[in-house]
Amino acid sequence: MKVSVDISSEYKEPFAVIHTDKMTDEIQRMIDIFGTSETPVTALKNEEDIIVLKANDIYMVRVENGDTMIYGEKERYRSRKRLYELSGQLGKGFMQISKTTLVNLSYMDSIEPGFSGTMLLKLKNGCRDYVSRTYLKDFKKYLGL
Repeated sequence: MKVSVDISSEYKEPFAVIHTDKMTDEIQRMIDIFGTSETPVTALKNEEDIIVLKANDIYMVRVENGDTMIYGEKERYRSRKRLYELSGQLGKGFMQISKTTLVNLSYMDSIEPGFSGTMLLKLKNGCRDYVSRTYLKDFKKYLGL
């Protein structure tokens, strides 16, 4: 792997750019290492590009048909990571609301009573999912209910 470093006073904060033809485990490890900053980030492969998202760009993470999907304001991405990995990486602003869903609590729009003791959570980007009974106690505690 080739590495180059550009030192200049015009850069106020260090940043890394990775040019590659495909996503590999080695690149993912580098992203995980460099991504440990004040604002959690995650890297995704979207067709030919590698996209780096900050935690505040992510509204919801949901497992759908075995794939981990990450929802932004208008975009949807597929991730190679498992839900528990993203949960640990994204930090405190996210809460698991069901076995398959993780939400960014700062983008909650409304909550409605659901069926069988659940609650329907709606996000500001239009995404919605049920808070399952297993996670309802922690969710209500977060809301102060």
